[in-house]
Amino acid sequence: MYITSIKADGYKNLDGVDIVPDRGINILAGENAQGKTNMIEAIWTMTGCHSFRGTRDRDIIGFEKQRADISLTFEDAVREQSISLAVKKGNIKDKDIYLNGVKVPLLSKLFGTLKCVVFTPEDLSLTKGSPDRRRSFVDLCASQLKPSFVYALNKYNSILSQRNALIKDISAGLAPKDTLGIWDEQLAKTGAYISVIRDIYCRSLNKYASHLYDDITNGKEKLQLYYLSSIYDSIESTDFEGELSEIYLEKLRASVNEDIRVGYTLYGIHRDDLSIRIDGLLVRDFGSQGQQRSAAIAMKAAQAQIIRDECKDPPVMLLDDVLSELDAGRREFILGRIPGMQVFITTCELLGDMPKNAKIFRVEKGKIISNR
Repeated sequence: MYITSIKADGYKNLDGVDIVPDRGINILAGENAQGKTNMIEAIWTMTGCHSFRGTRDRDIIGFEKQRADISLTFEDAVREQSISLAVKKGNIKDKDIYLNGVKVPLLSKLFGTLKCVVFTPEDLSLTKGSPDRRRSFVDLCASQLKPSFVYALNKYNSILSQRNALIKDISAGLAPKDTLGIWDEQLAKTGAYISVIRDIYCRSLNKYASHLYDDITNGKEKLQLYYLSSIYDSIESTDFEGELSEIYLEKLRASVNEDIRVGYTLYGIHRDDLSIRIDGLLVRDFGSQGQQRSAAIAMKAAQAQIIRDECKDPPVMLLDDVLSELDAGRREFILGRIPGMQVFITTCELLGDMPKNAKIFRVEKGKIISNR
């Protein structure tokens, strides 16, 4: 998968950007706050994902602009495609989104079309961050291979919200306990399916990431990843409609009094985690900073390689200021794993070990002032 052209104007501080990137490595160089990360974020927006920076809709359009426009073309393993987005000030929610000339109702409907892997300095703390961050990482990765998985996640969150609201009513004496039954059954079926998909992905992630970590450490340490469910001790079956759904339902029923006491659902896929261990020890608790960073690098590189192998098409890599956070050895490792992939790298300064064949775009005040 290769992006063949990018145009952006009015997206944050981007001003009249119009570039033809290289199919290999592209470096966006410039001082801080000049628009380098905005370029990466604009590309990421066209994947249909939420901003990796948490940008809200009202912050999309630049201060002195009346609208924001992004358009790009890309080639996948089958054909060339185009995506465009236009947002007007004063009517932010009404976005004009087109995929190959056909209007799309929601940005999320683009998900699965343009596949990218974004790697930021915040991802280097993935191993020691909250379970929520690791769950989000696994869910995004799994969704990139199976876009319909997003529907199951949204459905689960909706059911969970309804169940939690009902639990509060029961706690207040406004509803009988037996009214939870219908929500429990729906939550169990959807949660069992999500658990299976997560477990399958985590097994694949462990396979790829452990090999990559071996390369980083020359086999001196062993990385192990596995899905840590709050419902199941282990998932040996994929029967999410039968056996696994029943186990899930029994767990919900067994904890109902405790749920009512605390006022929310204590167990379920919303409380799960990804266990990350090196030589059997939790990286979160016992890993050095170097081990934590190496494990995170192996996981992000594994994400890209899994997409490449499962989809038979390499994703576009977006490295947002991450190389400057790493030592020379880890930079060399990352750059050594991207041949055959198109890469966009942001940096304040051109490091001495940057690839010599990279196409360099100088970014200043939201404009591309030069490229070579």
